[in-house]
Amino acid sequence: MLYQSEVGKRGMEAVARAFWRVRTATPETREAAERLAHGASREREAIDEAIKAASKNWRLERLATVDRNLLRLAAYELMHEPRVPTAVVIDEAVEIAKRFGGEESAGFVNGVLDAVAREVRGGSQRDGKRT
Repeated sequence: MLYQSEVGKRGMEAVARAFWRVRTATPETREAAERLAHGASREREAIDEAIKAASKNWRLERLATVDRNLLRLAAYELMHEPRVPTAVVIDEAVEIAKRFGGEESAGFVNGVLDAVAREVRGGSQRDGKRT
């Protein structure tokens, strides 16, 4: 939904309506997907700042659209969904990057999200422990 909103330059409400016309999901999955997409869209400015700070040598505008929106979604989850373990957020994002991103997307996404996680959740994140 985030990707479609950016590429199609459409608001999240319109994108969500179109998204569910062609996809099905359980009510729980649909609620979670919409909560994350709407939240990431709503908090985009703060999320983009966190991503920029974590990816010092990359301009957000220069990232592939898939990578940029995947980072936004996962960063939102790290910042606003504390019940989801950090390792789960990062691992899921890396798997999505492997499937839909470029050759170097997974490593890049992993590094940026690890830095975001350290900033917003503190400590070492990959092993689930805080230091």
